[in-house]
Amino acid sequence: MRRKALAVTALGIVSALALAGCAGGSSGGGSAAGETADLRVWLNGTDTPDAAREYLKTTFEKDHPGSTLTIEEQAWTGLVDKLTTNLSGSDSPDVVEVGNTQAAAFTSAGAFADLSGIQEEIGGDDLLPGFVEAGSYDGKLFAAPYYSGARLVFYKKDLLANAGLTVPTTLDQYVSNGVALAKANAGVSGIYFPGQDWYNALPYIWENGGEIATEEGGTWTSSFSSPESIAGLKQVQEVMTQASSAAKDGNETDPQVPFCEGVVANLSAPSWVKSSILAPADSAAPGCPDQEANLGVYALPGKDGGAAHVFAGGSNIAVSANSAHPELATDALKIMLSDEYQTILGENGLVPAKISLASTLGTDEVAKAIGEAAANAKLTPASPRWADVEASGALQDFFVGIAQGGDVQQLATALDQKIDGILNS
Repeated sequence: MRRKALAVTALGIVSALALAGCAGGSSGGGSAAGETADLRVWLNGTDTPDAAREYLKTTFEKDHPGSTLTIEEQAWTGLVDKLTTNLSGSDSPDVVEVGNTQAAAFTSAGAFADLSGIQEEIGGDDLLPGFVEAGSYDGKLFAAPYYSGARLVFYKKDLLANAGLTVPTTLDQYVSNGVALAKANAGVSGIYFPGQDWYNALPYIWENGGEIATEEGGTWTSSFSSPESIAGLKQVQEVMTQASSAAKDGNETDPQVPFCEGVVANLSAPSWVKSSILAPADSAAPGCPDQEANLGVYALPGKDGGAAHVFAGGSNIAVSANSAHPELATDALKIMLSDEYQTILGENGLVPAKISLASTLGTDEVAKAIGEAAANAKLTPASPRWADVEASGALQDFFVGIAQGGDVQQLATALDQKIDGILNS
C-alpha cells in the first residue's frame, strides 16, 4: 500500500530529499555489472501510447536478460506530492515522468540523477531546447525532454457547418463561434471549458498582453490582476458561462469522453488527444473512430490573427537519485530517447523530444496545426516553486470561481497575493 503523500512546498521538497540522503547530481548506489532487477518506471496518465510502453518493456528486457521492467501508471492529480514522498524513500521508483512545469522543483532539490554525462548520447543539441532548460539546474541536465505538444482545437465539422460558421481566424471570432454554437445546440458546449482547466485559460491572458508572473532582482510578481490579464480573463469567463456546458468545478481529464458523446463542438486539447478520440472501440479507453471523417482541427487563433500563444504542454523524464539500480534506469531512459521509441510517440501525435523527428508527426492537418501552434507556444514561469503553485490548487480554485460568475478583478487580486507568497517564500 502506497504511503500517504505529503503536501509540501518546494522548500519542503528540498528538506525531504536531503533528509533521505539524496545528493543533487548523484546517481545513487552503483549497479553491479550484470545485475538483474525489476525496474520501476512511472508514467503519468494515458498520454504514452501502448505501443511505446510495449517497445520499452520488450527492448529493455531483451537487452538485460533476467531483468524485468514494470510500468506503473500515475495520475497527474496530486503528482507533486506523491513524487516528493516516494522519491525520498528507499522504495523510490527508478525512472519517473514529470510535467515540464514541475521539473524545476525536483531538479533544484536534488531528486534526480545528473544526466549531463549522457546528454550527447541521448540527443544533445537535437533535444527540444525549452525542455532542456526546464530540466536543467546549475548548468547540468537532470530531466531530459520526453515529449511536447501544443494545444489544438478539435471540432465537429457538421456542427460548424449546420450553424453557418467557418473556422475562426481570430480569438474574438473563436469565442463568438462558441457562444453561437452553444445557443444553437442545447446541452452542447460550443467550446468545452471545465472550471479547473487553467491550461486553456493562459492563451487568453497572453493574447491580451498579460503575463502569469515575472521576475526581477530575484523577486517574482504574479500578474493575473494586471489590466491586460483581466481583459483576457473576462473572455475566459464569457466562454465558461456562455459557451461551455462543462462542469463549473470539473477538470480537463479525458476530454475525448464528452467529445465522443456528442456534447462538444470545439475542444482545445493537447495534440495527442486525437489518438484518444479515434481510439478503437475495443480498446481499454475507447474513443469514437466512426467520427474520423467529421473530425476537424485547427490552431487556436490569436487576437490579431495567426496562431495564438498556447501553453506548451509536455513532460521530462528522469532517473531518480535514489534509484537502487541507476545503471539499469539510465539504460531504460536511453531507450525512451531512442529514435525508435520517439518515432512511436510522434506517430501518435506527441511532439518528439528530438527536433529531427518532427516529420514523424505526419503531413495531415493535425501535423500542420501542431507546427503552427508550437511556433508560438509558451511555458509557465521558470521558478523552482512553480510546481508548488500548481500543487496548491490556487489556480484551479481561481478558475472555478470565474466559471461560477465571480468578480474577475477581486478573484485575480487575491490569486496574485497567493502566488506571490508561494514563489517568494
